[in-house]
Amino acid sequence: MAGAESPAGGQAELEPVVSLVDVLEEDEELENEACAVLGGSDSEKCSYSQGSVKRQALYACSTCTPEGEEPAGICLACSYECHGSHKLFELYTKRNFRCDCGNSKFKNLECKLFPDKSKVNSCNKYNDNFFGLYCICKRPYPDPEDEVPDEMIQCVVCEDWFHGRHLGAIPPESGDFQEMVCQACMKRCSFLWAYAAQLAVTRVCAEDDGLLLNVDGVGDQEVIKPENGGHQDNAQKEDVPEHGKNAGKEVKAEQNNEPCTSSSSESVGQIVFKKENTKTEAQSGCRLAELQAKQFVKADAATYWPLNWRSRLCTCQDCMKMYRELDVLFLTDEYDTVLAYENKGKSEQATDRRDPLMDTLNSMNRVQQVELICEYNDLKTELKDYLKRFADEGTVVKREDIQQFFEEFQSKKRRRVDGLQYYCS
Repeated sequence: MAGAESPAGGQAELEPVVSLVDVLEEDEELENEACAVLGGSDSEKCSYSQGSVKRQALYACSTCTPEGEEPAGICLACSYECHGSHKLFELYTKRNFRCDCGNSKFKNLECKLFPDKSKVNSCNKYNDNFFGLYCICKRPYPDPEDEVPDEMIQCVVCEDWFHGRHLGAIPPESGDFQEMVCQACMKRCSFLWAYAAQLAVTRVCAEDDGLLLNVDGVGDQEVIKPENGGHQDNAQKEDVPEHGKNAGKEVKAEQNNEPCTSSSSESVGQIVFKKENTKTEAQSGCRLAELQAKQFVKADAATYWPLNWRSRLCTCQDCMKMYRELDVLFLTDEYDTVLAYENKGKSEQATDRRDPLMDTLNSMNRVQQVELICEYNDLKTELKDYLKRFADEGTVVKREDIQQFFEEFQSKKRRRVDGLQYYCS
């Protein structure tokens, strides 16, 4: 659309045009996002009395606990009531956390909602997020010095946030993944690599259309055979010749029916695991042992996982013991996911959401209800006709146009009321 000519003959600067539909859609999107993150948390009552809440929206107060002090987290209600005028870091959601507001970490503040708190919450876990720093680069978000457009993704294990470019493996372009496990957590929970070969959205294989694992410039590779009957974490390493002496040799994965992807840029630090099948493993009923019997690759990279991947994790006695020792037992809980929390928030919000018009109608008698409905229908009809003129002419509705409409509507209403005649019997 061409710009309008100014009185001086120059072309007036075009102003961005936003339709009413755009505004409503954006408002609805923001409302749904807030509903998802905050809907599962109570905005009026401190969550401290609930103990370590399974998952809740959390904040850190930079005013009360600045960098250099002990980290602390506060619940949604306390962020409103006790820290409303303070500088806060939004931490999104975190699991198994108990509100710190007003405890010994806050030297000059007492919680207004639940003052009788223990001095510390020893079960809480903290990281650099509580001081507004994220990722391995330990930078704030948004970062005024970072000119690279890059979304941040939360690790489902450590719950830190990472730039996509700092994860060792670029997030799938389709965005078709539900959860991510960062590099450090994949290294600590190395058993996940056996699952990644089968379940991850972007699987890492030793071979991809002839791509060799031991390419020029890549460091030594190790073929590892875990002990029979044991998990990957107890693997014994076999020495292999140096890469320079291994020229021309290929490290290949067993063929399977599922495709897998890799890239030369992601092959650095990869390790191929191979384990022979044994009757003991087959009879054990351990899903992890069965996966470890196949060849798979371990890389220095994050992994991306689809919906419901947790339900595929083995829950045998040995695996459950391993999860407890690694402090990742929550991975077996489908309700631990952020998605489950968001769905709960949306459901509760939908239940609590009330129509203000219906609430008003319910407080009126029959005559008043009829009058209000008639007024509402008149307003709806006239506003629709008024806006239709702008749509037909292809012009933009401005603030003054809306103000003019309501002034005219009120004027018509007064004339109707003034013209009424009342009779007494």
